[in-house]
Amino acid sequence: MAATQTVPQHLKHCNFSTIVPRNGVVTLYGYGINAQVDRGHLIISDGIGIDRRHARLPRVGHRLRRLVVVGSDGMVSLAALRWLADQDAAFVMLDRDGSVLLVTGPVRPSDARLRRAQSLAHDSGTALKIAKELIRQKLLAQERLIRKQFQNESSIQIIANARQALAKARSSDELRRYEAQAALAYWTAWHDLSINFSPSDLRRVPDHWRTFGSRMSPLTKSPRLAVNPPNTMLNFLYAILESEARFAISELGLDPGIGFLHSDTRTRDSLACDLMEPIRPQVDAFLLDWLRGAALQRKWFFEQRDGNCRLTSEFACELSQTSGLWKQALGPFAEGITHALWSTTSRSSREKVPATRLTQNRKREAKGIPTNEPTLNANSLISGPECTAKVSPEIRLISRAVRLNAHDPIAKARRAEGQRRQVAARRGWNLSEKPDWLDKKFYRQQIQPLLSDATVTSIQSALSVSEPYASRIRSGRCIPHPRHWVTLASLVGVS
Repeated sequence: MAATQTVPQHLKHCNFSTIVPRNGVVTLYGYGINAQVDRGHLIISDGIGIDRRHARLPRVGHRLRRLVVVGSDGMVSLAALRWLADQDAAFVMLDRDGSVLLVTGPVRPSDARLRRAQSLAHDSGTALKIAKELIRQKLLAQERLIRKQFQNESSIQIIANARQALAKARSSDELRRYEAQAALAYWTAWHDLSINFSPSDLRRVPDHWRTFGSRMSPLTKSPRLAVNPPNTMLNFLYAILESEARFAISELGLDPGIGFLHSDTRTRDSLACDLMEPIRPQVDAFLLDWLRGAALQRKWFFEQRDGNCRLTSEFACELSQTSGLWKQALGPFAEGITHALWSTTSRSSREKVPATRLTQNRKREAKGIPTNEPTLNANSLISGPECTAKVSPEIRLISRAVRLNAHDPIAKARRAEGQRRQVAARRGWNLSEKPDWLDKKFYRQQIQPLLSDATVTSIQSALSVSEPYASRIRSGRCIPHPRHWVTLASLVGVS
């Protein structure tokens, strides 16, 4: 019996589709990944089996800012890395379990005085003050998230007590102990969070996939090698955040390996891990919004023989597009650390402060555009816990997921799930639940004018609708379904 051909041996027999950068990010996955330069163009390709993707990007108009490779099967030429460097684009290599293998980005000049101040930060006491502020911001954001999303009073109290105790900490070990106490209470509030899957997938989903569960994997007794989808998604998002933290630190001329909170190790960029801490609650809020906004699909995940849950390559591509969010959130913190270190140098060095390459604040100031102060300013760090200087507002949690391409499978699934939920709500609503006096004329004359004083977020939360729809309701561009009129009336104080 003759052997059956399973995989074509020639590329001309493959099905090719075009790779298009989304949000400045291109993610390559599968087998036979290739990145090379041909006649000044960056040639990239990837895929699995006969399904291949291909792109030919010119030096002008390519819109590429991040080239992310998930896996290690393929080839990236030195010329391709040089092409990316010339275009100020970064290269990220991730393992399939979400760990960061390689990060390289645009090379910036480094000031030796800044690196020396970073190395001496532990001796000058600046390291402890920076670490305190980073953890304070993290615990404050965690406390606000738990209060808003879970209403778990015991967890809120433990986190608040740990945050207040930070002022008395005299070493990094004490900071880590308080942070660990808060983390235990924080993830306890997440433990029973229900995870929704599409009805057609429920029979194929293990029971431990239907709740968030513990952050500690039974395989490693640590967050690594997660065994359910939400923790796997969180690990991958943290990996994207870590790569962006390395970029931010390197671009400002600091050493990613010399940290203030995390201890020095051979295989970790400690300062990048430090910088991640105040942004982690933003990643958590992003994931929580995703989990509560739409059902997950079984085809986005697969389970290995040891029970380790992994993301499919297509789903990992969608999550990689969030890198722009984390880059923007990291900028003020990274520049705040830089300014705090710079303030410890000699007086003659302080006359010219470091460049604000991430937030462009100095460029805006030169043009007369108002700017926000860095989240970590030098005054708040140098003065210590008793400082009375004004500290900029806490970082705002991301309350909605990234807007994906309308034709992406994930976007289609979320849209379909939302439509099914709204149709079920309309069918289950009884007209008798609406008061007789609350008709369309009353809504237009008494309720609609008062909605301009309400925020879009409050309308979105009260009605469980999307932000664009809540915005149209607030502006009066559309009249919502009558089942929402009572809720809106109570929201604006009309009875």
